[in-house]
Amino acid sequence: MTTFHGFPAGELQFTSVPDLFFSQLVPQIDNLAELKVTLHFLWLHHRQIRHAISKAELLADETIWQSLALIDHEVESILEQSLNQAVQRGTLLYLQIHDENGYHDWYFLNSERGRRALAKAQAGNWEITDSSAAEAVTLGKRPNIFELYESNIGLIGPILVDELKEAEKLYPSEWIEEAIKIAVENNVRRWKYVETVLQKWATTGRGDELQPHHKKSWYTEDELKNFIRH
Repeated sequence: MTTFHGFPAGELQFTSVPDLFFSQLVPQIDNLAELKVTLHFLWLHHRQIRHAISKAELLADETIWQSLALIDHEVESILEQSLNQAVQRGTLLYLQIHDENGYHDWYFLNSERGRRALAKAQAGNWEITDSSAAEAVTLGKRPNIFELYESNIGLIGPILVDELKEAEKLYPSEWIEEAIKIAVENNVRRWKYVETVLQKWATTGRGDELQPHHKKSWYTEDELKNFIRH
């Protein structure tokens, strides 16, 4: 068991959770995976201020992947089961969207805002995209690597702390920002992916294709699968 060393001193970020979650939902939820997925969804919903979150985004999320892997190594299966349970329970609302790229599963929080957003999407009056998370890194005071990671990829586990500190020493801060943006744009929210981009730049340099806001698929589908699985 990994020991939690406590919350650090200084200003901390907090996630707003409705009281009804504790008084009505928690007493009903009897599945640990569903509870973890529901809490993670609330965290993402609060941090990213978004109406909907896709299953593909959750599958690429390093934090929820590590969390569910402690329960069962078949993470994709257990995530799908947990999302289905949350929908059946009424915590989340579900919508499948079809476009030229195929079918996509989207989930909304069953709140007034979520219900309105779902109704608009069903009526074809609202375009759901995954792009809003890519805008999380803002201009102004440059955040440190820990703030960047938690705002765009996920919570930082103890194992990652030393790796992030080492990366901050090895690479310029603007490189780290851009590599995290690329990970978000390609929907692969994993430190291993970010680290590989940084290592590639250190070896081959950064070309014109790395200018901000220029989206590029960095790896083949098979390579991306390797990043998602490991």
